[in-house]
Amino acid sequence: MHLGFSSMNTVNDQEPAQLAKILEDAGFESLWYGEHSHIPRCRTTAYPPGGELPEPYKEMMDPYISLMAAASSTTRLKLGTGIALLMERELFSQAKTIATLDRLSGGRVIIGTGVGWNQEEFENVTSLPWQRRYLAMKETVAATRALFKDEAPEYHGEFIDFDPVWFEPKPLHIPKMIFGAMGPLGVRHTAQWADGWMPVDVVLPDVGAAIKDFRKQVSDFGRDPDSVEVTLVVMGEITPDLLKRYRDCGVTRCNIGVGMQNWNKPEIVMPMIEQYSKIIAQL
Repeated sequence: MHLGFSSMNTVNDQEPAQLAKILEDAGFESLWYGEHSHIPRCRTTAYPPGGELPEPYKEMMDPYISLMAAASSTTRLKLGTGIALLMERELFSQAKTIATLDRLSGGRVIIGTGVGWNQEEFENVTSLPWQRRYLAMKETVAATRALFKDEAPEYHGEFIDFDPVWFEPKPLHIPKMIFGAMGPLGVRHTAQWADGWMPVDVVLPDVGAAIKDFRKQVSDFGRDPDSVEVTLVVMGEITPDLLKRYRDCGVTRCNIGVGMQNWNKPEIVMPMIEQYSKIIAQL
């Protein structure tokens, strides 16, 4: 099992190039940055964990530019979005950004994506229907894959429709598309078309049972469960035994560092990296 590190990527966190170099030297496999282009001041969507929206949500930097900075100081560290809101950007421009990042980083990009939780944010930037966002996401990923893979890509769906285009350069390697979904519909979509699943551990009553059920759904869609990885976002208290238990459940990678107690507190991050780098070889 691999160990990744996730950060809110605000102006108060470690600078991306510095953090990435530290993580690579410590033996971490990957660095993950999330995305919120903006936060509506007036909204009705409740913050999923409850309570007030934490301030760092309002200060997040752009994940792709930050990951490019991270790539500049490293050679092996994989660069992940955790998660990118693919439907909240223009399709072609976003695909170009991802392909460019992948080429300039030597093929190290992983795209973790999701439909998002903030309806007002979503509706500010796209005309896609919120109530049908899972189908819209499926088409967004399929169209992006076509741009990355096909010589003369085209896509004709219900929400996305374009005739053959030139789209160059291609990424060095087709980035994996990992879906961060938790509800039954989202998990079903993940099993049907995603390259991986990215759930949050504290939301799952039983991580092992959830992964077993997910693998069955993958198989039911005629896909090989071993070809679909599981990236588990670890939000609760982290211990070496917990990480090993997740490994034994079939988790491909655990992303740590994402707990709210670590946001905008770089003084906590360095001891955490040092502590968990010591057990990477055991995972």
